[in-house]
Amino acid sequence: MSLASSPEPEKPSPAASGGVGRRRRWLRRLFRVGLAGVLVCGLLVAGSLLWIRREARDHVYSVAGVPAAPVVLVLGAQVYPDGTPSPFLAARLDLAKRLLDLGKARAVLVSGDHGQWRYDEPGAMRRYLVARGVPEKRVVEDHAGFDTYDSCQRALRVFGVRRLIVVTQSFHVDRAVALCRDAGLDAVGVGDESVSRYRFSWLRASVRERFAAVKAAYDVVTGRDPVFLGPRERGVDDALRDG
Repeated sequence: MSLASSPEPEKPSPAASGGVGRRRRWLRRLFRVGLAGVLVCGLLVAGSLLWIRREARDHVYSVAGVPAAPVVLVLGAQVYPDGTPSPFLAARLDLAKRLLDLGKARAVLVSGDHGQWRYDEPGAMRRYLVARGVPEKRVVEDHAGFDTYDSCQRALRVFGVRRLIVVTQSFHVDRAVALCRDAGLDAVGVGDESVSRYRFSWLRASVRERFAAVKAAYDVVTGRDPVFLGPRERGVDDALRDG
């Protein structure tokens, strides 16, 4: 008696084999494109950071060592719904007051976002300083400092500032100095580290700063105008004359 032969395994059809091959080729191309994108992003970040560090080199100081300048520029940051500056912003304002108290500057330009009626960074910054003893006439508000680039450009082009000390957190100060100097300002910077105790917020902001460097480089290369430029304002002139 003959044994029944076992069935041979089915061979994939040519069409099926071609489909698998196409998928594999598509995945390889997708991988190569993704890898190239990662490399380009890495090069953009690295190049932007190198430019910022070169521009800011020898222009960032401690409070005690910073050269005197007529104006302190305080860059805006989050304000809570009740009008209270966030710890990061309050630390910047405290630095500005220390510089005034030490005679390092005579006026403060507070520059931040007031794009919506209910959200007013410069107004909150002014109230904070005045409540701590800074004379009102020495605080000038810039209501269209929507980002660091805009604040630096407007300090020169709208408020007529030529020389200043910019204050912000230490992870941000190099970019701020670089952008202000690129705008044509004789700018130096002082960085705050007191709020590094808020570890998660500090780390998140430090990581975000890497990508903000690319935007800064783009703004400089394109030479864009601030979101809102407006006419020449005399607030800083008046503060320096009366201060």
